Amino acid sequence: MTDEEKIREIVRRVVHRAVGRPPPPKSARGPTLVTEPCIQDVSPGEEFVVPDGALVTPLARQAAMERNISLVEGSDRAPSSRVQALGSETAARGARTATRGARTVAIGADHGGYDLKERLKARLQELGYEVLDCGTEGAESVDYPDFALAVAQLVAQGRAWRGILVDGAGIGSCMAANKVPGVRAALCYDAVTAVNSRAHNDANVLTLGAGMIGPELGRQIVETWLETPAGGGRHARRVEKIMEIERRFLRGGR
Repeated sequence: MTDEEKIREIVRRVVHRAVGRPPPPKSARGPTLVTEPCIQDVSPGEEFVVPDGALVTPLARQAAMERNISLVEGSDRAPSSRVQALGSETAARGARTATRGARTVAIGADHGGYDLKERLKARLQELGYEVLDCGTEGAESVDYPDFALAVAQLVAQGRAWRGILVDGAGIGSCMAANKVPGVRAALCYDAVTAVNSRAHNDANVLTLGAGMIGPELGRQIVETWLETPAGGGRHARRVEKIMEIERRFLRGGR
């Protein structure tokens, strides 16, 4: 197994562990990733059966919504209303106005951010959030991109409302998370940047540098970031332009 395959296997298992589902066996048939071209091959109004354990990209969900295609997950072929709604901005905005207890936050860290992650996780649980802990589980040296990818995937798939990542400086995790389509990760270091990233940029993943801030400031940033709504008007228009850049390059544009 190559190093890349090992990393993919680690991330696959972290994601499925975080959402409480066992990873599908490697011998399972069907694609492990459902992309937009998969949906474009389906006639409008029909069903698309998502192979058990497969991951559906945000663009694929958006294409399904636009073409009125029902995404059916699992071997029982029972339609998942949650899956069908994930591509909808209306549903996303509805999730942001749901009761706090119903919100799920995915959190992850490397060895440099482990202690702060544990403190933040405890605080989130005190506030009534459901927390999906993607690791790491201790101070042993690990690679931050693995955990950034796990958290970012949960957010992009709609399985987590928001994501929080902690490493030594917060920069690397921010870079890694932003490679996942549908993710808008922001590195924040005070309350002002926390508010700006949400109100102006509708950030859905927060990254923190444990070596740059203390536990109390980290708590303040997280609470401010989670409580700040996304701004509308000109800010929404600009965020949409950011996402259009992403869509253009995913489709092979320049």
